[in-house]
Amino acid sequence: MTLRFVGIDPNTGGGGSPTVWVEEESADLVLQGEEAEGLLKAMVGGTEWVPGHAAGIPPHETVILIPVRMASILREACDVAEQRAGLR
Repeated sequence: MTLRFVGIDPNTGGGGSPTVWVEEESADLVLQGEEAEGLLKAMVGGTEWVPGHAAGIPPHETVILIPVRMASILREACDVAEQRAGLR
């Protein structure tokens, strides 16, 4: 497995550091961010977002929060992933 670093939160102060990578072989996005807490996690887990799809957050998944200031980094990561997967 090889990760291609795309970007880190520009406001990171050395403690928490939301980060985005693209996994080179699969072209999957890999995100590090703050785990959602309380109300946000309950809202996500308690809503049937797609008809017929079970509500809830499976034990092997979590909800993370990525700051909006990282939107351009996420766009870049999507471009890298699509190019890597041959979709562009």
